[in-house]
Amino acid sequence: MQTVEPQAARQFFQQLATMAKQAENVGERLPEEARRIHYKEAPARNIRGVATMEETRELLEEGILVLPAPVPPEGETH
Repeated sequence: MQTVEPQAARQFFQQLATMAKQAENVGERLPEEARRIHYKEAPARNIRGVATMEETRELLEEGILVLPAPVPPEGETH
């Protein structure tokens, strides 16, 4: 079993938090907005939000790249 160095994990989560801060928060509209972007019905941009496991699976099956990730609430990021 491979272990993850604490510094590498810390850097990963810092980068994830940075990406989350820079993305538009579309909340529970994530699946709908991801589809609109994918099908060129809305401008391309980085978005983040909330999706169920089933919604995430459906997006991936449609060829829409989503990254399920634990992102802290906005008030908890610096």
